Amino acid sequence: MDSQLWGLILKDTGTIMVAYMALRVHHRVRQEHNISKKVATIMGLEQKLGVLGIVLIVLGFILQVIARA
Repeated sequence: MDSQLWGLILKDTGTIMVAYMALRVHHRVRQEHNISKKVATIMGLEQKLGVLGIVLIVLGFILQVIARA
């Protein structure tokens, strides 16, 4: 594998790790803290958008790898 592909792999892996950690924090706050219903609803939406973001990162990575083949 060339260094450009390694760079892509490392960048996308790091992005997914940061996104996953943010989602875990949201989940923990929603489960363990007394927050208003409005805030809980917004955090739930943010979690769903975060999962969508991770899916898009993975799909983009796959398309870029396929384009290199």
